[in-house]
Amino acid sequence: MHTRKLGSLEVSALGLGCMGMSFSYATKLTTPEGVALIRAAVDRGVTFFDTAEVYGPFTNERVVGEALNPVRDQVAIATKFGFDIDFATGENRGVCSRPERIRKAVDGSLERMGVETIDLLYQHRVDPNVPIEDVAGTVKDLIAQGKVKHFGMSEPGVATLRRAHAVQPVSAIQNEYSLWWRAVEGNGILKACDELGIGFVPYSPLGKGFLTGAMGKDFKLGDGDFRKSVPRFSPEAITKNQALVDLLKRVAGDKRATPAQIALAWLLAQRPYIVPIPGTTKLHRLEENLGAANVELSATDLREIEQAAAQLHIVGERYAPAQQAMVGREAPPSQVN
Repeated sequence: MHTRKLGSLEVSALGLGCMGMSFSYATKLTTPEGVALIRAAVDRGVTFFDTAEVYGPFTNERVVGEALNPVRDQVAIATKFGFDIDFATGENRGVCSRPERIRKAVDGSLERMGVETIDLLYQHRVDPNVPIEDVAGTVKDLIAQGKVKHFGMSEPGVATLRRAHAVQPVSAIQNEYSLWWRAVEGNGILKACDELGIGFVPYSPLGKGFLTGAMGKDFKLGDGDFRKSVPRFSPEAITKNQALVDLLKRVAGDKRATPAQIALAWLLAQRPYIVPIPGTTKLHRLEENLGAANVELSATDLREIEQAAAQLHIVGERYAPAQQAMVGREAPPSQVN
C-alpha cells in the first residue's frame, strides 16, 4: 500500500481504527481474535493503528500492543488521553487534560501496550477547564523525554488548534469526516490543516457502518451498541438517508467496487494528507476497505458525486447531545502572560 504523511509521520494511506474490537458496539472480539485481525492488517500493508485508553477502558490498548509488538519497528501506533478514568474501576468521570493526568495516562498507555514510545498522541477531547498551552506544553515535555513522538488533537475548535500548534506542532487532527458528515469542510479545520501542514485522520469514514450499504430500513442494532443513542441511526433517519447509499452504489457499479470502497476513495481524493481509519471486526470487511486504496476516482467522477450529493438532505445529528457538546470546543485562555 502507498503511504501518506501526517506532518512528518509517514503511514499507510489507510489505517485501522481498533476501537470497535473492544468498545461501543454490540459485537466485541476476544483478545486472540483482535490480535489475529490486527496482524492480518499488517500482512496486508497497514502500518497505522488507532486506539485510546478509554476504549474498554484500557482493554483495547492491550490488544493493540500484543498484536503489534512483534512488528513494532514497522508500524505507527496512535493513542489518546483526555478523560478522567479511574484506573482501578474504569469509571469515566468526564474530560480531563490536567498535566498530571496526561502524564499518568501516557505512562499507563506505554505499560499496557508494552512499548517505549507512542508514535502519535492525541488529546481525545478539548478540556474546557485547562488552557491548551498547558496541554501542548505537557506533550512537548513528553516528546523531549522520548515517551511520545508526535502530537495530535481530536475534534478541537480552530482557535484552540492554532494555539496548541504554536506551543507544540500538531502532526494530525482526528475528526469525523465522510460523505455524510462534512462539517470540517466549512468550520475552518481543513483550512487550518492546509495552512499549517497538519495531517487529517477521518474517523467513522464509513458513517459508523451506514455507508457500507449493509443497513436497510429493517436493520436492528444489537444491545450495547452506542449507535442506538445516535439520532442519525433512528429508523426514520436510516430510511431517509438511504439515498446517499444509493448514490454510492451507482458509482460503485461503474467502478466494479463496493459502496464502502467508493466512500473511502472519495475521502482519499479530498486531500493528499488524509488518512482514513475505518474499523471492523471482520477479515472480509478489512480486505474490502483496504481495496479502496486501488480505486481511482477521476475529476469527472468526483464532480458527479459532488453534484449528486449536493441534492441530498442528510437527516439526523451524528451524536446525542452530551457527546455533541464535547466537539469543537475552545480551551480557556492561558494565565501565563
